[in-house]
Amino acid sequence: MDNIPGGFSEPGPGDRGAAQQQVNTPAILLMVTGGLGIVSGLIGLVQAFMGRGAALPPQVYDDPNLAQFRGMFEALQSGGWVFNLIGLALCGLIFFGGLKMKNLENFGLAIAASIIAIIPCFSGCCCIIGMPAGIWALVVLNKPEVKAAFR
Repeated sequence: MDNIPGGFSEPGPGDRGAAQQQVNTPAILLMVTGGLGIVSGLIGLVQAFMGRGAALPPQVYDDPNLAQFRGMFEALQSGGWVFNLIGLALCGLIFFGGLKMKNLENFGLAIAASIIAIIPCFSGCCCIIGMPAGIWALVVLNKPEVKAAFR
């Protein structure tokens, strides 16, 4: 199966070098976003298993209006490791997609990683880097000369 999107022909050596130069910085930023998210997720996972996650504020226990939501808050707090595992998987995908983008391999994975990096709840605390990097990566990836350079 042909992995060149849009049915483009095989690019010449000059085209590939120019495309490599265009994708280099956004790909590195995607890898930084994914790497920081992985570190953050690992720290959160360790905290969740050690029971040192974020404690519920005293207002939840003191306020009678929040009494009906107390069970939901406690369930979310005790299931924090699940959210950390999902975040780790998604940040790993962002990192791997950035790596493939940098090497001009697997166009679809590079697009998916860029989109996931844009969504704040998926890239975790790194959305300050992830949003601009993801948008920049999508803009660069949608250029015809860059699409043609992917194998």
